[in-house]
Amino acid sequence: MTETTTLFVRFGSALAMGMLIGIEREREQSGKFAGVRTFPLITLVGCLAAMLSDTASAWCFPVAFLVVGAFVLRSYVLTGSIMQPGITTEMSAMVAFLLGGLTWWGPIGLAAALAVVTVLLLSSKRPLELLARRMGRNDIVAAVQFGVITLIVLPLLPNRTFGPLQVLNPYQIWLMVVLIVGVNLFGYLLVRRFGSRQGYTVAGLLGGLVSSTAASLGFSRRSREQPELAGPLALAIVIACSIMFLRVLAITLMIDTAVAQSIALPMAAALAVGLLAYLVLRRKSGAAPVGRARAVRARNPFELWSAIQFGALFGAIIFLSRAASVYFGKEGVYLSSALAGMADVDAIVLSLGNLASGGALSARVAARGILLAAAMNTAVKGGIVILLSTPALRRAAMPAFAALFLVSVIAAALI
Repeated sequence: MTETTTLFVRFGSALAMGMLIGIEREREQSGKFAGVRTFPLITLVGCLAAMLSDTASAWCFPVAFLVVGAFVLRSYVLTGSIMQPGITTEMSAMVAFLLGGLTWWGPIGLAAALAVVTVLLLSSKRPLELLARRMGRNDIVAAVQFGVITLIVLPLLPNRTFGPLQVLNPYQIWLMVVLIVGVNLFGYLLVRRFGSRQGYTVAGLLGGLVSSTAASLGFSRRSREQPELAGPLALAIVIACSIMFLRVLAITLMIDTAVAQSIALPMAAALAVGLLAYLVLRRKSGAAPVGRARAVRARNPFELWSAIQFGALFGAIIFLSRAASVYFGKEGVYLSSALAGMADVDAIVLSLGNLASGGALSARVAARGILLAAAMNTAVKGGIVILLSTPALRRAAMPAFAALFLVSVIAAALI
């Protein structure tokens, strides 16, 4: 009974994967080489060929692969043209056959994940083409550089600690760089997707996902160029600085769940206060004009030099945080967190999260340090607004900054 159940599960999974790919191909290219019926048959053939290779002859799978490949090649010769030279459907058929074999030989979960990724790639043709057209040469070069450093150098880095306090791990440091660049990449792609004229609310939201400090700096300067837009620009700054708390919580959750649980309620409170301030400002200033809005300019998160700089900053902060904890106790951690938060809140969040996950800090001390860093980062952005914006923008935005700062400090004291 167990063997029969296993057979049904494996062949049923292969059938479902083929059906999933076939439905997408049927909708995209109805009447072409393969669709909703052919792809399930291909995955079943792959799974059956893998089974026969184990039970009958080892040549069954390679022979079946060559036969399916011959049919695919023949179909391309008959249906391909100079106007439509693509072989996406044909390559999908070969992938489907291999997925069928993997369903028999390997973990079904991996085969299912690869099938979902295949469908996502097939269904994302237009967004991917649009992204490729929007990417400039510098974006592509930087992406290739970062890919080489991440995919080749990261596995070669020693995964052990160095230094007097045994806290600097080259592999862990670069892994955190990959994580933060991934978060920045998400915001960067949203900016490239929505463009630069989507209204000040969207501009502030996207600016906060990329860098709330850069958003505050850019919108403050713009208020001097366009004083009549002080109200809408204040809305953009407030929403950008509020989203920062959600970003910090998301990054912490990826590193240490215990620390994330400790700061979840304070971060939610700060986000709620920021959104409330935004709604109050919006009611006072009216709806922000959409046609004249310009989003904050986003830096390419793939830039290699920026990644190296962040890695060096992260290594320095994690070393200083550990040293402060050893020689000065938790008070030293709080001081280093506040000072580091003035420069970069992401680096101190990653540093304290890693120290907590490794047992070098308690979750409560790490959570307090993160909240203090967020408070100081908010204070710095408030200082940017005071120094660089117009009086009208300062009057509109400063109450929100004061509320966000107080919520962060009070939450740190109450944890």
